[in-house]
Amino acid sequence: MKKYASLLLFALLLNGCDDGDLTVDTIDFSDESISSQTCDPLTNNLIYRLKTQESLLLQLPDNSIKNDPSVYTYDIDNSAYRVVYRAYDGTVATANICGTIPPKTPNITEEWLGTGGIIEITTSSNIESNATDGSTKITGYNHNIVFRNITFAKPSGDQVEKEYVFGVYKTSYTSPTTAFTNPVQQCPTSKQLYNYSTSSALTIDNIDPALIVNEITTTPRSGLINANGTTNKVLLRTYINGTLTQGYFCNTTIPSTPAVSETWIAQDGIAQTSGIIEVTTTNVNNVFTHTIVLKNVTLQKDHSSFKLPTTYTYGNLEVVVAP
Repeated sequence: MKKYASLLLFALLLNGCDDGDLTVDTIDFSDESISSQTCDPLTNNLIYRLKTQESLLLQLPDNSIKNDPSVYTYDIDNSAYRVVYRAYDGTVATANICGTIPPKTPNITEEWLGTGGIIEITTSSNIESNATDGSTKITGYNHNIVFRNITFAKPSGDQVEKEYVFGVYKTSYTSPTTAFTNPVQQCPTSKQLYNYSTSSALTIDNIDPALIVNEITTTPRSGLINANGTTNKVLLRTYINGTLTQGYFCNTTIPSTPAVSETWIAQDGIAQTSGIIEVTTTNVNNVFTHTIVLKNVTLQKDHSSFKLPTTYTYGNLEVVVAP
């Protein structure tokens, strides 16, 4: 009898040993120290979070994560928009998620699939302010991801979560350069003013002719930026590949290369407050130098915006006049 009792106790001990499997009743990735990562930073089509023996995966079509403050919603369909939770029998790492040939271990012990619900992504921009010159720049974007009314199909049956916080996914961003070392130029026919670097250009389209007059000023001439009008429209464009040259400007047809990456539009001016163009003119030996300054200018693209320095020197436009 004692022999059979000992065998039964030994069997119970064996069954009670930890074999590394993880029993899951709820998913909890609320620890803010768990960062959201992506396998492909260019398209962001797979975002994941990892714990020691767990992963939470979000697969999206390319460019579903947008660097533009707003709220974006997508239907979970377990196809183009997928949510997958997995538990493992050992430590899981990035290689298990993103590897071309995933490692053999750890093994997946449990998987939950999102079969319905909404993916809600609330995007905001990270703004860095310069207290010295009053400018701001965008350094990146935060994408706060929440699943609403998500249904998980799991081994023990469906489970519905009214709200499940996936977490914050961060993307980086480099603000356009507005530091130009060239003199301002003016196109002879369109009267567009332009200044540029190899990667960006700031233009004033059809500047008000009353601002550029070959007469010495005692006080600056002043005008207001007009975002949608026919004069004084200020645009900042960035270009792909950083190959912008002076030959790009003043053409009847805008060249196709280098291609425009982004277009930022200066917002409408308000008298004595913001969006102001000031021009001061001097004359030395029949060379009139028009120094152009922009004051309190905000540039906007979709729902993103940043500020130029409070007093931003656009540059000098020189006009030679025959004696």
